[in-house]
Amino acid sequence: MKLRILIVALLFFCFGNVTAQDTPSAEQKNSATGLKVFNYNELESYLNSKDDSKIYVINFWATWCAPCVKELPYFEELNAKYSNKNVEVILVSLDFPKQIESKLVPFLVKRNLKSEVVILDDVDSNTWIPKVNENWSGAIPATVIYNKGKSTFYERSFNYQELESELKQFIK
Repeated sequence: MKLRILIVALLFFCFGNVTAQDTPSAEQKNSATGLKVFNYNELESYLNSKDDSKIYVINFWATWCAPCVKELPYFEELNAKYSNKNVEVILVSLDFPKQIESKLVPFLVKRNLKSEVVILDDVDSNTWIPKVNENWSGAIPATVIYNKGKSTFYERSFNYQELESELKQFIK
């Protein structure tokens, strides 16, 4: 009996003082992977950059979206081909926060993506979707291409030729 009490007391002493503060937050976990996690207000600067010299290609996608995954190599190819022409490709993941470590990170590692990947973790999609584009139904993939003077929104998937053709409308 005394041995049981001693074991319970020892276990409580060792593990009973663990608090929520000792558990890493999602933000802390993702900072270890190098991924930036934003709510919409934080992401908005990516959607409205005023850099006069750059063209931004921002793709909303998720690992669970088959058309999104299919077109990712086209964004990667675009990024490689046009990075020296001041084109910046940003892939905004809409993966579920609980699956970042288990699905998103392994997906990114396996495919060795070179484009910047950020995570949008904002459950208030009814507020932020129309801010991205008032006509967006919320379906993905969705892409915004913009520069200082022009912005175009696409709620569709692309093949490489279509994506490059849309980008060329922004290159002077």
